[in-house]
Amino acid sequence: MELASITDQTVVNRKTAIGGGLVALGALVLPGQVRAQAKTQPDDSFVVLLKGLYRPVTHGPNLGLSMVDLNDGSYSTTRIYPVNGTPGNANPNKPVGDFYVQFNGDLCAYHIPGGSFSMRFTGSNADFVGDGQGGRFLEGTFELTILEGTGIYKPFVGGHNHMVDKLHFLAPGDGSGGVDEYCFCFISR
Repeated sequence: MELASITDQTVVNRKTAIGGGLVALGALVLPGQVRAQAKTQPDDSFVVLLKGLYRPVTHGPNLGLSMVDLNDGSYSTTRIYPVNGTPGNANPNKPVGDFYVQFNGDLCAYHIPGGSFSMRFTGSNADFVGDGQGGRFLEGTFELTILEGTGIYKPFVGGHNHMVDKLHFLAPGDGSGGVDEYCFCFISR
């Protein structure tokens, strides 16, 4: 089985179990008044999915972070989707924010409902694998430290991110020549 398939199934099972438990608890505490609501505060940990083609950042927003300069020409961006415990929209098919990364550096930033935070890559266990079409996958895990945060993410400073990644460097002749992301981020205080 592929790493992404195993990760998807694990997250779906965990999300289903947690969601079912919360609905049951709500039915006991507030019978007849249970309904889905978007979270406004993160738990001590949460999971997001980075997904989609990267594009260069030409005019980056001011995220209120001092460690990253999104306008220095070194950042690329893709979308962030909610998985488990993410404040804001709970629809897994609708992006909730943007991820910014230096492919030739060690910094990244997340901008999701409630604020932003920056991180530094500190370790990895990943290898390149050919895709059979002239491109390559970078598959494995990455470890990051949370450097700073704004808004509701200030308490996460000094925390950790464990990424499970399948980054696809597309073949130059496929028309896009880009990089396609599929990465689960397990963020904790």
